[in-house]
Amino acid sequence: MRALITPGRSLGGRVGVPGDKSIAHRWLMLAATARGPSRLVGLPASLDVRSSAACMAALSPKARPALEVWARNALAPVEDGGSTWNGVATAPEEPALEVEGDGRDGLVEPAGDLDCGNSGTSMRLLAGMLASAAFRSVLVGDESLSARPMDRVATPLREMGARIHTVDGHAPLTIEGGDLRGIRFEAPVPSAQVKSAVLLAGLDAAGVTTVVETVPTRDHTERALAALGAPITLDERGITVSAFRHEGFAGRVPGDPSSASFLVAAATLTGSTIEIEDVGLNPTRTHYLDVMARMGVRTEVTIMREELGEPVGSIVVRGDATLAPVRVDERELPLVIDEVPVLALLAAHAQGDSWFLGTRELRIKESDRVRMVVEGIRGLGGDAGDEGDDLVVAGGGLRGGFVDSGGDHRMAMAFAVAALAAQGPSEIDRIDAADVSFPGFVGALRALGASVEARS
Repeated sequence: MRALITPGRSLGGRVGVPGDKSIAHRWLMLAATARGPSRLVGLPASLDVRSSAACMAALSPKARPALEVWARNALAPVEDGGSTWNGVATAPEEPALEVEGDGRDGLVEPAGDLDCGNSGTSMRLLAGMLASAAFRSVLVGDESLSARPMDRVATPLREMGARIHTVDGHAPLTIEGGDLRGIRFEAPVPSAQVKSAVLLAGLDAAGVTTVVETVPTRDHTERALAALGAPITLDERGITVSAFRHEGFAGRVPGDPSSASFLVAAATLTGSTIEIEDVGLNPTRTHYLDVMARMGVRTEVTIMREELGEPVGSIVVRGDATLAPVRVDERELPLVIDEVPVLALLAAHAQGDSWFLGTRELRIKESDRVRMVVEGIRGLGGDAGDEGDDLVVAGGGLRGGFVDSGGDHRMAMAFAVAALAAQGPSEIDRIDAADVSFPGFVGALRALGASVEARS
């Protein structure tokens, strides 16, 4: 779908965002491998999470009926991203998943390949869970996922005792699990997915498994395991876990803070005040707010409750900022790795040049996001440069124009919010890619007051 975005409108209201994909993957897998019933509310209908559900359905006969029903219900698209009344825009309520688990011992050899679609989280976390399974499994993905590096997760799992074959370091992953032993793993590249895979394998390994990070990454796996009672410790020596079996649990998936980042930018660029409700406020996921604050963005964050160890609350954005340029160095960049596209497009409206250093990992996401940012900003009438491992964004604003998301969900949303403050109209091709992580994104913008017109 192509969208025509006409700038000049102010936004306003309260809005919800879909459930956090990162949390949803983990809770869904933990529910399907629990001993007993679990109930999850607010699982996002995103394609990536449906990939995890389909894979777990193929592996767990006891959980299969509930997973298949949930996945079918989640398939129903929401054309306008929820409903609106009294100035309130709400993300669609996803059906609850009530699933009966049979423990990791209840997993069975799948009848065919496990298709992870475009989801690197599905593939890497499943690799960790299947590393101890006494059968053969094959993890496959689409063209984009098959180009992403997988030896970074296969290597530590092999060291633990699993037999894993890749194709030149990429998917398909053929896994023949078995008895595992705990290891001490020092992650050479910051990756929450690899860390989580090793910790999940460690739950079914003899001895102690320790992961040492040079840069902290999102800690959803650690929080969930601690809330479930796992023997997990976190200190200056690393994250340590040992063998553990968990019972069923209940939880409501918090709203995705990465999805919220696009709405924070939209409010800022249009000089608007909005409130984002029921959003996850895990500090390993909200560092983008610190970066935005350095640019002059004003937000108020309130924690209201916890869900399985995850803080949940609201973000109020008061969009009256004059944006300053920002510098994100190589050590800080992993803390905002998913938000770099929206930060970069926000920086295109700043007063001066912004720098994002050490952007190598951005080249192996769903697209080469460094190249996509540069081409997109230029397509929208601004300027940016690719300086090897660094990205530089010239400030001064955007004139408007045409840009293709390339099918990358984060690029589609970043281009759309940046276009809200351009001098003239903009067309965003393949804006429906946003549905990968934010089903109903276009509808949410419309409900808040933005002018977004669908074009065939």
